Amino acid sequence: MPEQIQSIISNLRGFGVKRLAMLAGIAVLVMGVIGIASVYLNRPAYDTLYVGLDRSDVNQIGLVLGEAGIGFDVGADGTSVLVPAGTTAQARMLLAEKGLPTSANAGYELFDNVGAMGLTSFMQQITRVRALEGEIARTIQSISGIKAARVHIVMSERANFRRDEQQPSASVVIRYAGIDAEKSAQSIRHLVAAAVPGLSADKVTVLDSNGNLLAAGDDPSNTSAARTLGVEQTVEAQLGDNIRRALAPYLGPDNFRASVKAEVNTDTRQTEETIFDPNSRVERSVQSVRANENSNQKQASTPASVEQNLPETQATSTEGPQTTSANDRKEEITNYEINSKKIATVSNGYTVTKMSIAVVVNQDRLKAILGKDATPEQIAKRVAEIQKMVTSATGLDDKRGDVIDVSAVEFIDGLDGEALPQAGMLDSIGQHAGTLINAGAFIVVVFLVAFFGLRPMAAALTAKATPALPSPNFDEVQRSLPTPDAAASADAGASIGALPGSRPGANPLDDLRQKIRPAPQERLARMVDLNEERTAQILRKWAAQEVAA
Repeated sequence: MPEQIQSIISNLRGFGVKRLAMLAGIAVLVMGVIGIASVYLNRPAYDTLYVGLDRSDVNQIGLVLGEAGIGFDVGADGTSVLVPAGTTAQARMLLAEKGLPTSANAGYELFDNVGAMGLTSFMQQITRVRALEGEIARTIQSISGIKAARVHIVMSERANFRRDEQQPSASVVIRYAGIDAEKSAQSIRHLVAAAVPGLSADKVTVLDSNGNLLAAGDDPSNTSAARTLGVEQTVEAQLGDNIRRALAPYLGPDNFRASVKAEVNTDTRQTEETIFDPNSRVERSVQSVRANENSNQKQASTPASVEQNLPETQATSTEGPQTTSANDRKEEITNYEINSKKIATVSNGYTVTKMSIAVVVNQDRLKAILGKDATPEQIAKRVAEIQKMVTSATGLDDKRGDVIDVSAVEFIDGLDGEALPQAGMLDSIGQHAGTLINAGAFIVVVFLVAFFGLRPMAAALTAKATPALPSPNFDEVQRSLPTPDAAASADAGASIGALPGSRPGANPLDDLRQKIRPAPQERLARMVDLNEERTAQILRKWAAQEVAA
């Protein structure tokens, strides 16, 4: 066993149980102080994120922040959330994306805080409108994909001197993600119209958080400029997504940029068409007419003679010519129904009249794919392949006049062509100033504890062991007291090069024992204070021994 370890073990044995327990307690105390100081000094400063929250919102915010790896703390009142300094903006953006916090004291609970005394009818009406807005906003937020909603309602008001009554109206602003905004806007319009008395759906306007008009007016499907612009944006966004899905696995999401311009026609078209089939006929009606006619005619004639001119002479007639006729007629009319088909088509959709697409590709990425020794011809060939891929993904038609342009250029560092600012040394120091101060304070505390606590302890453990002196009684004080010559020589030696509060040649262990066990003179003074007679006897006995010697 090494000599140093043996000396340490012998010193520990010489201390005794009580002193070892004291040293162990001091070591535990020092370690505890260092641990507490490190935790306290390295604890980050917290900033208030939200106050006045419900417990449900506090729980949801805690879950979201915990999943994102952001530390947080809850206030003593349980209604406020705190996050480390410097992460406030990140936490609020994350919670806003999740639609938190959702609690807003704007529903029917407003009536819980309204007193019945001194409340006018106007205040009651305002509170009712606010409560209705809050309840409708909560219902809209419960729809899948709606992150936040805000509702404004203007109730009908009929004055005393007005003939016409003002119709109610409403406006809704929503923030959504991952849904068809136009379909949701129509549902929201009917929801609000059904919740407000006397409100029709055409009086409800719906917008998104970016200020885009989603639904307004009598018929949201009419051919208006807003609808045309919305359809163009939808078509352009869909074509852009198709390009990204086609090129991202090959080039990477940050190695190309695509811009799409689409011209659409949203005019309403109505087509009516009637088709006749002459080969298909059906008898509709048959009409038959029959007629029979029979006629006989006789004519008597008087002969022309002289007797006709004689008076009073009656001429006798003779039979003239006789005529007989018979007529039989039959008529039949048949009506046929010709097969016909009538088609009426009403179209409220859109047609793409022209598209223009521009795609820029990072030239360095193409060189990395083709190799460092890639020639311009190889790059041009690869660009042509990319152009064919984009043409197929977007459905370009040359007959329609569509235009596409794909170019390979050098990208600069940054997002969307903007150079990223480089943080300087002063910015880095200012950002980590709190951490540097905490680290410096922790180092100072550890140095002080080690210098004033661990260093004397280590020196005491490594010193050579000395036998402990027994405690003398009153009879042995005379042997413990120094003689005058020895005291004079000791005083002379102590006055040369001695430091205050220490003895020359004494090790730290002897100094510690000297502090724990008083000197004989001090003990003699204590004995005199306790019992003067006994002390006088001891001194006389000591003097007698000195004289005899």
